[in-house]
Amino acid sequence: MKQFISVNDASNIDQLVQLALRYKADPLCDRNKGQGKRLGCLFLNPSLRTRLSTQVAAQQLGMEVIVLNAAADGWKLEFGEGVIMNGDTVEHVKDAAPILGQYVDILALRSFPELKDRETDYAEHIIHQFIRYAGVPVISLETATLHPLQSLADLITISETLQANAKHYQNRKPKIVLSWAPHIRSIPQCVANSFSQWINAWQQAEFVITHPAGWELHEAYTAGATIETDQQKALEGADFVYVKNWSSYRSYGEIHKEASDWMLTTRKLAVTRQAKIMHCLPVRRNVELSDEVLDSPASLVQQQGGNRVWAAQAVLQSILNGTA
Repeated sequence: MKQFISVNDASNIDQLVQLALRYKADPLCDRNKGQGKRLGCLFLNPSLRTRLSTQVAAQQLGMEVIVLNAAADGWKLEFGEGVIMNGDTVEHVKDAAPILGQYVDILALRSFPELKDRETDYAEHIIHQFIRYAGVPVISLETATLHPLQSLADLITISETLQANAKHYQNRKPKIVLSWAPHIRSIPQCVANSFSQWINAWQQAEFVITHPAGWELHEAYTAGATIETDQQKALEGADFVYVKNWSSYRSYGEIHKEASDWMLTTRKLAVTRQAKIMHCLPVRRNVELSDEVLDSPASLVQQQGGNRVWAAQAVLQSILNGTA
């Protein structure tokens, strides 16, 4: 593996998942793999699980970790080509990235979309310019359109649940439903895009995406999934329900102001096959999901968050090995 910005960088998804589960069973089995290597984590936006899980994963491989919250501790970078830098940007990425690449062996980057200009956000200029200029492998810690470490952790969670409850699934493909949820502000499409991309590439599930009419994701990420605007119909027979808000792709960044009836409740889950519930966190309780669902035995949310460590550790090892 030379970089990790999408599912396309994982040549064998199941192999990557099993590597992560091996680390979960024995976190320090490769404690010297990264000895003498340095991971740099550059955060252009805030983080909780992504920052801590990536640091823990790297340290368990013996790597040294340097973290910079650039939004708070650094200055504003410029990413445009040929610009006259007489505004609020202080340094161009083509000057900063090559220096950072001399300081570290792997560079991990987190950035968010502004949700103002769809073409600009979906072009992913920020991470692509770091890839272009840094000269070292780059890992996405979330970008404007994708969150691959979260999606890998999601698939790890689904895989270990399937392995632990094999009889329940009776040698059939599980039904996985990605269900849109209400929110009070505009949320990027990156987690939903990424989850869709990974489940479609995995090809081991019946995959349904449900959302209000007009809240479709980009077809580049959903091709292969069944799209259903009737949430209750989509939930019928579901084994896993992944709940996530996203703002409109078509009317870019717009939030749905009249969709409180899309919050997932225990009553709605009655038509499922005792579905397991997933959410990437942070979650707006009793807006996206009810307390009764989040705190129920069906919830995989805490397990899912814990698996972020093993996802990051598997990716880092694969980059250190140059394999995936």
